[in-house]
Amino acid sequence: MRVNSYVKANMTALPKSPIGKAFKYTLNQWPKLIIYVENGAISIDNNVTERDIRPFRTGRKNGLFSIFATDAQASANLYSLVMTCRANDINPYYYFQNLFTDLPKRKSEEDLTDLMPWNLDLGEAE
Repeated sequence: MRVNSYVKANMTALPKSPIGKAFKYTLNQWPKLIIYVENGAISIDNNVTERDIRPFRTGRKNGLFSIFATDAQASANLYSLVMTCRANDINPYYYFQNLFTDLPKRKSEEDLTDLMPWNLDLGEAE
């Protein structure tokens, strides 16, 4: 935190001026900036995340027109499965094709965790 004291001691801009506000913002964000600089794996922006949640934003708007809460819940579950497939580099079409083929063969009390996208091996279908 030596930089904070150095900046504060040498800051000649007025606190309410645009540059003063920029200094204040930088100092308030300093711990986050240090983490970013020290860890090279952290992305400088969140464009990937923003792109990944775009379908959810569309789905959220469509959910406003759901008649029943169960309809909105079903849509949320579907979006969640699709995004989980994407996160695991699985084509959602092939995942659902496999899921709807395997589900009717299962008993209702059977454990279904092996059908989750991260546990599934689709082989050549990907």
